[in-house]
Amino acid sequence: MRKQSTIIVLIIILALAILAGCGGGDEEETPAAEAPAPAAAAQVVGNPADGEKVYNTVCVACHGPNAEGMPNLGKSMHPDDSEFIRVSTDEELVEFIKVGRTPDDPLNTTGVGMPAKGGNPAITDQQLYDVVAWMRTLD
Repeated sequence: MRKQSTIIVLIIILALAILAGCGGGDEEETPAAEAPAPAAAAQVVGNPADGEKVYNTVCVACHGPNAEGMPNLGKSMHPDDSEFIRVSTDEELVEFIKVGRTPDDPLNTTGVGMPAKGGNPAITDQQLYDVVAWMRTLD
C-alpha cells in the first residue's frame, strides 16, 4: 500500500510539473525581433524639502542641526566635508542608509554605529531619496 501511495504522489507531482511548463498554449508567440524592449529601471527622484523634514526628525540627533556632524556621533553630511557623500551615487547613499554601519566596520571612523535607516525602520525608500536630495543641496 505504501508503495502505491508513493507512486501516486510521484505521478501527481510529474503531472503538475508538465502542466506548469505548458504555459497556456493558445497565445501566439511574439517573434524575437518584435519582442518589447525591457523597461528601464525607474530612477527614484528625491524631494529636498521633504528630505529636510525627515532629516530634522531622524538624523539631526547625530549629524547636527546644520548637518555638520556631532562630535563622537555622526559625521558631517556636507559634500565638501565628506568624500564618501561626494563620490557616491544617490542609489549608493540610499543603500548605505538602509543598512547603516556597525562600530567595528573598518570604514567607520567614529567608532559609533549608524543604525539602519537612522534607527527608524518605518522610513520608506522614497524618504531616503528625499534625504539624499536634501544632502545634495548642502554646500
